[in-house]
Amino acid sequence: MSDLKARLDAEYKARNKECELSLDRPDPLMVAKRYNDEHIALACALFAYGNAGQIVKFLSSLDFEADDIDAAFKDKYYRFQTPSDTVRFFKALSELKKEGGVFEFFNSGYKREHSVLDGLRFVISKLNSILKPDTQGLDFLVGREEIKESGSPLKRWNMYLRWMVRKDCLDMGLWESRVDRSSLLLPLDTHTFNVSRRLGLLERKSYDLKSAILITEKLREFDPMDPIKYDFALYRIGQEKLG
Repeated sequence: MSDLKARLDAEYKARNKECELSLDRPDPLMVAKRYNDEHIALACALFAYGNAGQIVKFLSSLDFEADDIDAAFKDKYYRFQTPSDTVRFFKALSELKKEGGVFEFFNSGYKREHSVLDGLRFVISKLNSILKPDTQGLDFLVGREEIKESGSPLKRWNMYLRWMVRKDCLDMGLWESRVDRSSLLLPLDTHTFNVSRRLGLLERKSYDLKSAILITEKLREFDPMDPIKYDFALYRIGQEKLG
């Protein structure tokens, strides 16, 4: 595993550059960083599914700071989300902010045992209590608070936490002093899942939360304080078919 650690350390160093986020190399993080706001970043993360170029195109078309949500989002749809879903989501996000904000509810669960899953359970539950999802689009967008039962690897939520907690040339670190980097979980997507299996970081064949936890545990052997620093490198290795 020492050779693999050396490779991942080298990939992290090579990828930890602002130029990794550009129109030629689109990533939703590039839109989130324009605003440096935890609530706008959450919207960017939750809509981050599908083709990266299309994600960035959609996010770039949104007026995140609009006062009139109905007017600003009435024609905005993305894949599973209808314009009505989009309006309702941004209204719910605005209400969440008024009631204390996303960190406040995340921390209610996280602070007990420094478990990001407990934190996510709290904030997802709160957002759903406001949103009352009753469409496929809204249900998919936010997910359910029954985290372990759902089987989902929680890729978009864990990616959001990576953006918020880590601070380097890519990640924003808005929660850097409030959440331990060591407690983060890998934002497992199909690229990182397949690459992790090929590199020997994972033997399990199921794409789910348990696999995300197992890969994270392996990455902690390489860097116990910041295991998820390797996420972007793993993603690019898979995306660019380098390993």
